[in-house]
Amino acid sequence: MAHIRRALARRALPLAVLLPAAALMAAGPSLASEGGGGAAPADGTSGSGKPTIVLVHGYWADASGWDRIVESLQARGYPVVATANPLRSLSGDADYLAARLKTIEGPVVLVGHSYGGAVITNAAAGNANVESLVYIAGFAPDKGETAFQLAAKYPGSRVTDDPDAPVPTALNAVPLGGAVTNVDLYLKPEKFGEVFLSDRLDANRTRVLAATQRPATAASGNEPTRAVAWKTIPSWYLVATDDRTIGTDNLRFMAERAKATTVEVDAPHAVMETSPADVTELILRAAGDSRPSLAETGTSGRTAVLGGAAVLAVAAGTVITVRARRT
Repeated sequence: MAHIRRALARRALPLAVLLPAAALMAAGPSLASEGGGGAAPADGTSGSGKPTIVLVHGYWADASGWDRIVESLQARGYPVVATANPLRSLSGDADYLAARLKTIEGPVVLVGHSYGGAVITNAAAGNANVESLVYIAGFAPDKGETAFQLAAKYPGSRVTDDPDAPVPTALNAVPLGGAVTNVDLYLKPEKFGEVFLSDRLDANRTRVLAATQRPATAASGNEPTRAVAWKTIPSWYLVATDDRTIGTDNLRFMAERAKATTVEVDAPHAVMETSPADVTELILRAAGDSRPSLAETGTSGRTAVLGGAAVLAVAAGTVITVRARRT
């Protein structure tokens, strides 16, 4: 499993560096190509050959949680769809997403946060257009597993402090009629900041997110997975190292099992709120739009060659700068 570490510093380079760096443009993706030339077409398809990025939210959120990521991706020329996730049942939610995917022409990079990871795992199976899966602190279940089972595999989740409680102690259950288990689950407002955000956001933003959360049925988290797309489709995984919803060790377990290219970020479960740039960078990698700001351990030969060329380009640019100053 490859581990990506975020570059700790970005420094502006002299203009002279751009001359030797031009040689890199023929060897791989460049910063210039990432600009994309504007927003994506409105119909969800790309005229530039870029894959469509489909973003799937999870529990206690909605599609607006992706806003900053959508803006960044569109600025680079990617068509983006931040789809609604019904949060009613795993099979129904996956079928809904699968139907939505069939309306998109060309390659797709499918991204799921939290429970959205379980949805993309099922929905992408058998869809030849889905070329990459990206899990953002998300469930990556195997066949027969449920989201709730995976969240309880290792300690770390704070959704409940009493495993025997009929309703997890951080949640409010709203009866929907019929069976006792037919309930909608909300995070309690007083627990929202701790469980979902690891107390990383200010009180005002936390209250807004708690007030606008979308509930999920208990059935959705208890339904077994039917299909496992990560066994046949390359996957990328962002592990939030302060995840108190699923639990960081549970995220690491799923990332390793899926043999995903993995980045670890010091962030809460709702990493899109605190670290949107890290989320965007991993999606770009999955889309094949690598950037020099991402350093990868265990790099491929091609990546190593590009890295060496970049060093030579910087060195050459420095020499040019020094000579210019001397003259």
